[in-house]
Amino acid sequence: MKKALRSIIWGIIGLLAKLRIVNQVGVAKLKYLEMMRRWPDFNHPRDINEKINWLKFHEDTSLWVICSDKYAVRGFLKSKGLEKYLVKLYGHWGDTSEIDWASLPDKFIIKPTNGSGDVLICEDKSSLDIKSAEKHLSTLLKKRYGALSAEPHYTKIKPSLIAEELLDSSTQPCGSTSLIDYKIWCFNGKPAYIMCCSNRKAGSLELSVYDLEWTYHPEYIRTTQHYIRPQRPIPRPECLNEMLSVSSLLAEGFPEVRVDLYQVDGKVYFGEMTFTSAGGFMNYYTQDFLNVLGNMFALE
Repeated sequence: MKKALRSIIWGIIGLLAKLRIVNQVGVAKLKYLEMMRRWPDFNHPRDINEKINWLKFHEDTSLWVICSDKYAVRGFLKSKGLEKYLVKLYGHWGDTSEIDWASLPDKFIIKPTNGSGDVLICEDKSSLDIKSAEKHLSTLLKKRYGALSAEPHYTKIKPSLIAEELLDSSTQPCGSTSLIDYKIWCFNGKPAYIMCCSNRKAGSLELSVYDLEWTYHPEYIRTTQHYIRPQRPIPRPECLNEMLSVSSLLAEGFPEVRVDLYQVDGKVYFGEMTFTSAGGFMNYYTQDFLNVLGNMFALE
């Protein structure tokens, strides 16, 4: 039933957007209805989902475009004196025909600069089907990411590709089979909560929330088919204070932003900056927690 409703709403969104019958605000409202099962009030926003959607259409998002671009954001970190937290860069190309496969190491990751979650992970270049890889990456480059999720700042990023070091996930806490994503919620330049994503698999991941003292808050998570609570809390990362310091510097000047970091063998790495978490349609938090986060910043 849920899948059927989602298909219907996505079909409507796609058709109306294609025919230019609805603008991005209209798309956002339909998307909100699909994910949250109620009609939003973007004119009088209260929780963080509604406030994120207000910011999309009323805030100057020119810096969002830079910080959401997975290549351009590297320059932003350098301007903040945080270059040492960047993952090693192997290449940056505008098209798959430009990729110098021979120059790449045995292990690497390639991703579009304007996407989210669209990545090519290579753990052994000798077994990589380069022709299929190029076909897949070409498809990603053609996607107009952000249009159907009502995230207009993503549509302003010129699509390109970057190759980076594939970080080792074999030593992550709690035996996580994937890198643990430490997603630090910041408001007005100050960290407030940390959301952790671990044990990523096709179609699911484990989700947990901690405050700045690393107190676990399972009551904030609303489990879904895709998001589940971990069997046990993730231990406090040894680099937590450093992570909070980095996120504070990156979040300076923004009313809200989520700074995503990794910790591998005692070293902190930058992941990305996200201004519209889940597009502003987060259904994996309880309403109480959505209200808590929404109350942490005011809109001008």
